[in-house]
Parts: sequence; C-alpha cells; structure tokens
Amino acid sequence: MEADMYPLDAPDKADLIDGTIGENSPFHSAFGYYAHGVAPETATLPANWKTRLVSLRNENTNEITGLCLSPVDLVISKLAAGREKDLDFVRAIFRHALLKLAEAETVLVELDETTAQLVRPRLERCVIDPTKGD
Repeated sequence: MEADMYPLDAPDKADLIDGTIGENSPFHSAFGYYAHGVAPETATLPANWKTRLVSLRNENTNEITGLCLSPVDLVISKLAAGREKDLDFVRAIFRHALLKLAEAETVLVELDETTAQLVRPRLERCVIDPTKGD
C-alpha cells in the first residue's frame, strides 16, 4: 500500500511527493496506495548503496526507470531501524531465501562502527531462527 520514494536527483522534492501522492491524498483515495517522500537521512544505508541500485523498467512503469534498493541494502536499513515490523521483514527475507547471510555480512564493513555493532547481532538473530522474534 505504501512505497518510500527518494528523488535521487532532487531530494528537495520529497515534500512534493508527500503532498501530491502521499497518505490520505486524492491519489491515495483514488488508487488505494500512496508514496512517502523520504530524505537522504531517513534510512541508514551502507556507504556504497548507490552502486547496487536495481533498475525497474517495464510496461507497468510506462517504460520509466525506477531505481530500487538492492535486497542487501534494504535488509541493512531495516536492521538499523530495528522496529519489530522491520525485523519481521528481515526474518521473512531469510526464511524465503531471498538473501544469504554472507551477502549481508559483506556490506557490514560499509557501516560506521557504531551502526555495525547495532546491526550485526540483529542480523545474526534474524538468520539463526528467522521464525522467532528479536
């Protein structure tokens, strides 16, 4: 129902996204989903996340290219946030084998030490038993 959107080339347009197609907007009422404009500081991401962006372009996007976080960067961001819904999401990623622990561990070096110390144990708990809570 919701997609976070970061206007990569125009971060100042995040508020415009919220105002025009955000939650409770006429767009949301008409189509049943909405976008949340986010800023660069909204998510904690590994240093090289931009190099791993995944392009999405097809007839459903009207041949407009959208850039999506790679699964590993999305997982690291969710682990850094640490909310229960985020940890549930990460557990589901591992439960459905959409990412391997080794892949996630390779990007931990791109985090500052404080964030890495926060993320590492959450990652291990989510992978050891992806069906249990954190």
